[in-house]
Amino acid sequence: MKEIEQVWSENFEVYGARKVWQQLRRQGIEVARCTVERLMKRLGLKGVIRGKAVRTTVSDPKAPCPLDHVKRQFHAERPNALWVADFTYVPTWRGFVYVAFIIDVFARMIVGWRVSSSMHTDFVLDALEQAVHARGPFGDEGPIHQSDRGVQYVSIRYSDRLKEAGLEPSVGSVGDSFDNALAETINGLYKAEVVHRKPWWRSREEVEWATLAWVQWFNSCSRPSATSRRSKPRPTTMAVPPSPS
Repeated sequence: MKEIEQVWSENFEVYGARKVWQQLRRQGIEVARCTVERLMKRLGLKGVIRGKAVRTTVSDPKAPCPLDHVKRQFHAERPNALWVADFTYVPTWRGFVYVAFIIDVFARMIVGWRVSSSMHTDFVLDALEQAVHARGPFGDEGPIHQSDRGVQYVSIRYSDRLKEAGLEPSVGSVGDSFDNALAETINGLYKAEVVHRKPWWRSREEVEWATLAWVQWFNSCSRPSATSRRSKPRPTTMAVPPSPS
């Protein structure tokens, strides 16, 4: 019970019985999954449950779009081969704020992110700049950049920056979340593990602080769904900074 509670608390208190069981096995603790379920119930520990997705994509039917080079095959044989990008929203006392992510498919790692009070192209560009700065330069084989048909991602400014940085744009079909399913999955995890765990958020700054802590944890932990893409396990703990007053 002590080990179960430790794994649960060290991972944002979001793991359910399956993920706790998998993490215990990676730590060399042989225990049946049904035992983990029973003991978590006794301890009153539960994993988070994802809510329903809300559509945030606004497309322009007149805007020219790149071809879909991914075809729902979200697999990569090396880092910086395929990135996926998307953004979601968070309601706060001061209005909606928007959070953009760019994920490297090979390692299932967030390589760029940004929080903004508006959905203008600038904020997704900022996330792209962070990713390019962290991972570039790319030489002759830059990543394929997969996104939906949101006006931010097919804008001239964003398209020009992709070309300048050596990335190949790829865009899914209209109104089909499966064409960018991995990014949608990351958004869902973020909403379940961060946003929906509080009844309210006060400001963009509070969301940004919590997102920073979550991204650091997400990238450093050895998530059950990501271990097959990583060459060796990563640590499962991180210090979560306190919220600003």
